[in-house]
Amino acid sequence: MRVALDMDYKVVFAALETVCEDNISVLCGPSDLLYGTVPKRLITCMRRIQQHGRALEPVVASFTAVYHHYDFDAQTPGNGYRTLVKVLHSCLLHIIHKGRYIASNYNSTFFRADHNTSEMEAYCSALCQLRALLHLAQQLMNDNAAGQLYSLQDGDLSRRFVQEYSSMHKACFYGRCLGFQFSPTLRPFLQTIVISMVSYGETYGKKQSGLGMAALSLLTSGKYVLDPELRGTEFERITQNLDLQFWKSFWNLTESGLITGFNRIASNPVQVNFTLTVPPVTLRLPLAADPSLTATVSPPIAHWGPGPVHMRLISYELREGQDSEELLAFSRTDPPPISASHLPWVQKQPRSPWLLIHVHGGGFVAQTSRSHENYLRSWSKELNVPILSVDYSLSPEAPFPRALEECFYAYCWALNNCHLLGSTAERVCLAGDSAGGNLCITVSMKAISSGIRVPDGIMAAYPATLLTTDASPSRLLTLIDPLLPLGVLAKCLNAYAGTEYHTVQPAVGSSSLSALGRDTAMLLSDLTQGASNWIQSFLDPMLNSGRAHALTSSPRWSQSSETRRTSTHTSTPHSGDHMDYPHGFEPLRSECLAFVRPTSCPIMRNPFVSPLLAPDNLLRGLPPVHIVASALDALLDDSVMFAKKLRDMGQPVNLTVVEDLPHGFLSLSQLAKETEVAAEICVARMREIFEQERVTPALRKRPKLEET
Repeated sequence: MRVALDMDYKVVFAALETVCEDNISVLCGPSDLLYGTVPKRLITCMRRIQQHGRALEPVVASFTAVYHHYDFDAQTPGNGYRTLVKVLHSCLLHIIHKGRYIASNYNSTFFRADHNTSEMEAYCSALCQLRALLHLAQQLMNDNAAGQLYSLQDGDLSRRFVQEYSSMHKACFYGRCLGFQFSPTLRPFLQTIVISMVSYGETYGKKQSGLGMAALSLLTSGKYVLDPELRGTEFERITQNLDLQFWKSFWNLTESGLITGFNRIASNPVQVNFTLTVPPVTLRLPLAADPSLTATVSPPIAHWGPGPVHMRLISYELREGQDSEELLAFSRTDPPPISASHLPWVQKQPRSPWLLIHVHGGGFVAQTSRSHENYLRSWSKELNVPILSVDYSLSPEAPFPRALEECFYAYCWALNNCHLLGSTAERVCLAGDSAGGNLCITVSMKAISSGIRVPDGIMAAYPATLLTTDASPSRLLTLIDPLLPLGVLAKCLNAYAGTEYHTVQPAVGSSSLSALGRDTAMLLSDLTQGASNWIQSFLDPMLNSGRAHALTSSPRWSQSSETRRTSTHTSTPHSGDHMDYPHGFEPLRSECLAFVRPTSCPIMRNPFVSPLLAPDNLLRGLPPVHIVASALDALLDDSVMFAKKLRDMGQPVNLTVVEDLPHGFLSLSQLAKETEVAAEICVARMREIFEQERVTPALRKRPKLEET
């Protein structure tokens, strides 16, 4: 396996060298007279790529020799060091492919010299920045303990990594190179998201009606389709400097009526789908060690006192208890959403022995069960299980520990009232993605510390287990990730910690789109649905029309441009904190500096916020934990290190690392075959939890458990 990897990277670098030489040879010919300055730009670009390639080959060799030591186990290759090499590999393959095309077609009549030159320059910029990331990863590897992916004790090193992120140029990854590292079938979707976001960002904050803001977004989006450099520059600006409310409002567009309506049409129909509001009353649950004794569970009280907890019940089949008057009394809708008399053709099924409790993702600041409803419907059908999804209160209005309190209360309420949910709860599984995965783990930790029944298993998809900006190799991907940039990630984490805290008690049943007009959401949803078609239909022909003026927003390779970017770097606050790079090399610097608030609040290291930092006594007794992570996710190392920690304690844990997918792939499950396969893996893990033999608390406390 390792020999194959070594041969692979050697072949790629050899091909890169050949392509560079072939292009330089072709471009130095008589065609100079035909295209003026274009060959000079290409020659300069190819020589720079050649330099980067020669410098990177020994770096890659050093990583491939040791990165297997950082895997979870020999059967699960995956960690941030592997990922950085993989991303570099993808970039080099794009350059080789484009370089071969240029060398073969440069002298043809229909060759679009300016477009292809711009493409190669964009990838040259990306290669330069990836070279910087690999150098930073080398420093991490040198400074960290053997096999460790995080610098948990080196606050100075993490601070310098944040400073480096703040000043490094990122726009090249959001323009022509957008999504090169992901599955090809996902790239149009990523282009849609980025174009929608920059269009929305341009009108965000302007004094427009909802309809007016949406119309402006539609009108301005066209220029970002046509001009990838402008798109990259604008995306870099908004990801670095727009406030958290922008991100909340944009992400909550997935709650709009049009999008959820479309998802319901495209997804599996279910017999039961309605929301519940459970009042804040004290619960009593039997102790796991001695069911004759009970534990008291108080309702959520953090920040504004006792309040209700909102949930959504989804069931593919109507089961006993789900149409009961007792359950429907908790419904937020009037008249009640279901009734046996209203559905005489539906045969009521007996209660299921299984119950799935779901906690949605969204960075602790956005979305609800509604935006995750699409895959929940599929899960309910495939597993034939009722699902209770918790709509916890969101930050910054409801920082830690409000969300955890509500999720734990919902879990306890579900155990006491499983008969109303269509289940006997013989097997209970907690499932969540991203922030939801974090909450599933911490809810189970609270169950252990409270002495009540823990779930029979946890399925956590790409969970956040360390809510700090501590440096790790996979977190270097926040420099290039369109879905999880570090500036946005830090805003979400700080909001959950309460550093952007302003308590506002949420209104019962209030929509997450209350700040946006319904017409705004619907029109922006149209934009999101339609942008992929625009991109596919006329992105290539329009970009190939020789729009030289669009290149002014991309980094230049002229001496004056390098001098300008270097001077920007040297004038940056705390410039002395930048990393030392090899002599003669410096990454491109941004003209739009980011301000990233350090996640230094002590709450971040609370074990119920960052379970990776939890002492063993709070984790011992967890049920089997099944983690499904992505190799291209900036939070990959969170999953790897947490899985290692549980394994080393003797806790049952399983880690699966899927390839070529971004953070949040569950919400993309219908967009590509790869996301469907990843979603199927999540379903398979939950089925394992439901079908496993029931483990008693006494057995779970044994020091050595069989690895799953």
